[in-house]
Amino acid sequence: MNSIRPVSDLRNKFAEISKQVHETAKPVFLTKNGVGDMVVLSMDAYEKLHFDSEVYYKLQAAEREAELTGQRYTAKEVMQAMRNAIGEEQDGQA
Repeated sequence: MNSIRPVSDLRNKFAEISKQVHETAKPVFLTKNGVGDMVVLSMDAYEKLHFDSEVYYKLQAAEREAELTGQRYTAKEVMQAMRNAIGEEQDGQA
């Protein structure tokens, strides 16, 4: 269930809200005059949400590309390409 609180709680009960978002990894929705205004989220939860969003976006792009082309790769080809990319990345940093 979503946690909905007045925005004044951010000022008056900051420590309580901070503890809640860190312990639950869920957002707290803040209202102003009874209308949604802001969302408070821990950094860890935000970074996970952002990462998941990026992965989802890239999967959507890959699905669109797959619809436009008949080219497919085997698991071995993908793994080799990943190893090559990682190797090149490490060589470039050395």
